[in-house]
Amino acid sequence: MDQKGYRRGSFQSSTSDEDMLEIAGASLDFSMADDDPPLDREMGGFTSYNGGGMNGTSKMMDFLEEPLPGVGTYEDFNTIDWVREKSRDRDRHREITSRSKESTWALIHSVSDAFSGWLLMLFIGLLAGSLAGLIDISAHWMTDLKEGVCLAGFWFNHEHCCWKSNTTFTDRDKCPEWKSWSQLIIGHGEGAFAYILNYFMYVIWALLFSLLAVLLVKGFAPYACGSGIPEIKTILSGFIIRGYLGKWTLIIKTITLVLAVSSGLSLGKEGPLVHVACCCGNILCHLFTKYRKNEAKRREVLSAAAAAGVSVAFGAPIGGVLFSLEEVSYYFPLKTLWRSFFAALVAAFTLRSINPFGNSRLVLFYVEFHMPWHLLELVPFILLGIFGGLWGAFFIRSNIAWCRRRKTTKLGKYPVLEVLVVTAITAILAFPNEYTRMSTSELISELFNDCGILDSSKLCEYVNDFNSTKGDDLPDRAAGPGVYTAMWQLALALIMKVFITIFTFGMKVPSGLFIPSMAVGAIAGRLLGVAMEQLAFYHHDWVIFSGWCSQGADCITPGLYAMVGAAACLGGVTRMTVSLVVIMFELTGGLEYIVPLMAAAMTSKWVADAIGREGIYDAHIRLNGYPFLEAKEEFSHKTLAMDVMRPRRNDPPLTVITQDSMTVEDVETIINETTYSGYPVVVSRESQRLVGFVLRRDLIISIENARKKQDGIVSTSIIYFTDHSPPLPPSSPSMLKLRSILDLSPFTVTDQTPMEIVVDIFRKLGLRQCLVTHNGKLLGIITKKDVLKHIAQLANQDPDSILFN
Repeated sequence: MDQKGYRRGSFQSSTSDEDMLEIAGASLDFSMADDDPPLDREMGGFTSYNGGGMNGTSKMMDFLEEPLPGVGTYEDFNTIDWVREKSRDRDRHREITSRSKESTWALIHSVSDAFSGWLLMLFIGLLAGSLAGLIDISAHWMTDLKEGVCLAGFWFNHEHCCWKSNTTFTDRDKCPEWKSWSQLIIGHGEGAFAYILNYFMYVIWALLFSLLAVLLVKGFAPYACGSGIPEIKTILSGFIIRGYLGKWTLIIKTITLVLAVSSGLSLGKEGPLVHVACCCGNILCHLFTKYRKNEAKRREVLSAAAAAGVSVAFGAPIGGVLFSLEEVSYYFPLKTLWRSFFAALVAAFTLRSINPFGNSRLVLFYVEFHMPWHLLELVPFILLGIFGGLWGAFFIRSNIAWCRRRKTTKLGKYPVLEVLVVTAITAILAFPNEYTRMSTSELISELFNDCGILDSSKLCEYVNDFNSTKGDDLPDRAAGPGVYTAMWQLALALIMKVFITIFTFGMKVPSGLFIPSMAVGAIAGRLLGVAMEQLAFYHHDWVIFSGWCSQGADCITPGLYAMVGAAACLGGVTRMTVSLVVIMFELTGGLEYIVPLMAAAMTSKWVADAIGREGIYDAHIRLNGYPFLEAKEEFSHKTLAMDVMRPRRNDPPLTVITQDSMTVEDVETIINETTYSGYPVVVSRESQRLVGFVLRRDLIISIENARKKQDGIVSTSIIYFTDHSPPLPPSSPSMLKLRSILDLSPFTVTDQTPMEIVVDIFRKLGLRQCLVTHNGKLLGIITKKDVLKHIAQLANQDPDSILFN
């Protein structure tokens, strides 16, 4: 085929998300040409599964006796056809079941096919847990490297370095094996020069780590930046972004996540761990044919992988399953629920076996409280919920405004400079304050901690009266100077975290939002908890305290307030509810604190929803223009299919292909002159009676193969989609039968169908287009992109922002 504009071979893409990695090197703006035609790129890759092979005679269709490579697969940045994929899987399953009765080998194959899903979950859990352990250990070591080095072995972090030391418990952080940079360089750690030297080394290490992270992301895997959850939600809804879950993204994200967390930036590793786990799931899918060749089945695996990711991020297997169900999954059948549970279990078990923190826990900030809470404490818990909702709404609006500015100004052209500037500001502000200097996970651990007798933290410097101590429980005590100093430092840390996180989330490094949000809430909660504790201590005779808080009793647990505040802020930003409460109670191991957590989570969601309906992930999906049809929102407008379909008035007529009267040249002309991704097939241009729907991609591949492998196919050969060839003179060239690539049952609605029904059909069946008819005659087409544009228009948003604008 030597026509102008015809790109031979450009459509031979594989179904593997590991292939086409050159896409990942492109700009992440994804602007698409030709936004207006009746059939747009959003529909590319659609084909119907009609069962069986090609229907032609052996004389005419030798080259199609085997399925053509590429037919029925999808191009990049297109949505899969859920209906076709499920149909293919049912047909495959029926065939295996029927064959299993024929021989022992077929029966073994049937059993192995049924078991392959569980085996795949085992592999995903093992790989995700191992990578999470590696990331935890590496990040812990590199974070401590900013402050000093271990002489016993440079690979030990501060805590591990001092394990074998003979120092007393109170001096456990000052063991001789661990040297700060000033001690190593100038021989002592006291004085102004030593402080300045440590300050300088801290900033230099932070800049070095962040520079390495952004250069690796920019150079090798642009898709490794951000948290990845908005894109995973979009991919699970059926969209294809090749390379996003590939091996390079996995390798670079794992390395750069360690670097980004170690640099001290206000970000976490928990969100990106979901992306890492989904990369593991996608890569391991290629070991099993039924998942490699079916995009819908692969998305079931990715849902389970997301659950495993949260399981290792928080040490919360059940919370991980609920997170996948509530927050990221689009299609979540019961079978996927069981497999998600198994994958999360294996991942958590693997991480527990590695024991990255040396405390037999899956997270650094695991904590146990023993004191019950009182009903009156629900008031401050609800106040924390209100704070979390306000913070969440403020953060989403500010971060989206900043990210939009990054996309639309020159700022976006200098990702390396942006990362270095934010890192420098963060490091310079963080070092003087011990609560911002430590890693965010350690900060949360400190804030959650319930003060004991041996605690040496400033937060636990109370005025001790050991005469009133009963057992291990310490009574409420007057705050000492250390507590007041800690309160001021925490207040400054809160202000810094609130603002610096806005500019950090969305930079070109892996960045999660769970930990910074929890840190903001934990600081606010601890401040409120200490205030309540001192109020109860000094005014225990007040009416609100008199019934339950006598003098010398341990009434208020400030760490509990920190935990509730963390849940409230995380809920305000992500709008999670059920999964959030379960994750938090798995973190604390305390069932009795579920009610305070529920109260705070619901309050934060209500307050945040009152200000803005979208969570941070949905807001980023809309900002990036991903074609994501939100299943949770109701469509309440009274419009009809004819109001949304294309072509509209004054538009050119719909481009169609006739079933048995167009030549190869005619079809190739249509392909070259239009950018549409599919074409309705009609009986004739006059009747406009609908026969089916055929894909541009499948047409190109089939015609190319016919020209190469079938004799007599020339530009004047007739293409027909019917069962029997049309009557032609004997001297005419060979005809080309393409009935097998025709979707004989495209979804159709009438022009009077209400749009709320059309939107429901698109949501629940995962369609990408449906044809509009009137009395059986083809009128137009509605694509998923048209539906999204229509919803945006009715919500007074820019309809042209949909799909990678």
